[in-house]
Amino acid sequence: MISESLVELSRLQFAVTALFHFLFVPLTLGMTWLLVIMESVYVITGKEIWKDMTRFWGKLFGINFVLGVTSGITMEFQFGMNWAYYSHYVGDIFGAPLAIEGLMAFFLESTMVGLFFFGWDKMSRVQHLMATIMMALGTNLSALWILVANGWMQNPIGAEFNYHTMRMEMTNFAQILLNPDAQNKFVHTVSAGYVMAAMFVLAVSAWYLLKGRDIEFAKRSFHVAAAFGFASICSTIVLGDESGYSIGIAQQTKLATMEAMWETEPAPASFNLIADINEAEQKNDWAVHIPYAMGIIGTRSFDEQILGIHDIKKINHERITNGVVAVALLDQMRADKANGVMTSPDVIAKFDKHKDDLGFGLLLKKYTNDMANVTDEMILQATNDSVPQVAPMFWTFRIMVAMGFLMLFLFALSLFFTLKGNFMDKKWLLKLAIIMTPAPWIAVEMGWIVAEYGRQPWTVYGILPTHLSVSHLTVQTVIWSLVGFVVFYAVLFAIEVYLMKKYILLGPASLGTGRYYGESIYQHDANLVDNKPVNNNQGA
Repeated sequence: MISESLVELSRLQFAVTALFHFLFVPLTLGMTWLLVIMESVYVITGKEIWKDMTRFWGKLFGINFVLGVTSGITMEFQFGMNWAYYSHYVGDIFGAPLAIEGLMAFFLESTMVGLFFFGWDKMSRVQHLMATIMMALGTNLSALWILVANGWMQNPIGAEFNYHTMRMEMTNFAQILLNPDAQNKFVHTVSAGYVMAAMFVLAVSAWYLLKGRDIEFAKRSFHVAAAFGFASICSTIVLGDESGYSIGIAQQTKLATMEAMWETEPAPASFNLIADINEAEQKNDWAVHIPYAMGIIGTRSFDEQILGIHDIKKINHERITNGVVAVALLDQMRADKANGVMTSPDVIAKFDKHKDDLGFGLLLKKYTNDMANVTDEMILQATNDSVPQVAPMFWTFRIMVAMGFLMLFLFALSLFFTLKGNFMDKKWLLKLAIIMTPAPWIAVEMGWIVAEYGRQPWTVYGILPTHLSVSHLTVQTVIWSLVGFVVFYAVLFAIEVYLMKKYILLGPASLGTGRYYGESIYQHDANLVDNKPVNNNQGA
């Protein structure tokens, strides 16, 4: 049996690398479309300030893009390093979307990024805009295929176990691609990325305005970010609700733990706004309820019940008991294959009858490799393992939602005062935008924890338990690789912060056009009525 320490360290290492990678990816997703908007205005109006906006924010996008690619490559190597049995067991399915992502999306994205940065003087305005649009499409296509792979882990349809190869195999690629869980994750995740990019541009622009520098540049950037951010946060909240509905269908355990719903309530179930969760006694000592809300959100009806944790455990207990038979038969077929003996058709028929519960039976491999020695206590332990800890799920979900509604409030105010034309007079609004800068990063990190921790104890929900997925490594090996990743990522993060801070402080003057704060020359600004000497150091 696999060491529990090895499993937990492998999980920790993947969590560290994935959470770090996710600091950069959403910002990249959103920045591309902001660049498309800005450059489109430049192509339509011919005003140089919009070209400068595209180039400056594109510079910050480029720094973030490089860090995202670097951290993503190291993260993917872990599938072979730390999760070898997972790669063996489901690699034919999980690997297909990742391969398509590399061939279709990443090559497109990388090529267009090159054209974006180096093609300004080599292409016409329209041609360069098309390259920017293709860059945005490539970036978002990359997210699509990765989230198709992840969505299959959450809702493994379009595949089945083959006892001849002892692996999961794809049966329907269209089902995997059109998996409702994958599609909901994609639209919700990219929308969250759009919010992050808008928040980033809004906050930096607000800082410039408070400093009284590059006013026309910052005003236009603030306008774009406010409108784009408001549309994006509304989309994120709506799509998050839809994602919750799909979770209620495919992952009832995750939904129940997110809501700390221990008992099955009469439909429609109430929503626990906050609660004092008592894990030891498996109940809430107290909770603030919103009547009917959870039932409507989770089922889109007034008469469908949402199962509570206790009833889910009863179902899982039965599936684990049935799974014992499936695992025992699988072990027999594996032994027959090793000995060159043909398995009896009766054994195969019996296995086919129980194979839907095979994954639940594999939960017992944490306690014994011999299904003949399974005890009621082991089944009870496996049943308790089948549900993740409730408190982390409950509170991370609420932090994510709280950040979402705070950003909705900020973007709504920003757009309102932008349309009124007096947002620059609202110093408190500009300061609030800066204070709220970390909000989208907090939200997406909490969302990742909800999605991935909520799937435990599975790497592939209901199919492959996490404790069976790891590579046969020593604990010391994983510790040293974890330390190596932490040091490497700390260096990368320091570089990211240094470069982003450097170019934000320089502002659009980093473009060297002579039109911005820190530069003092005669200029022609398309937004000025006439040409005159401007000392951009004034008003700092």
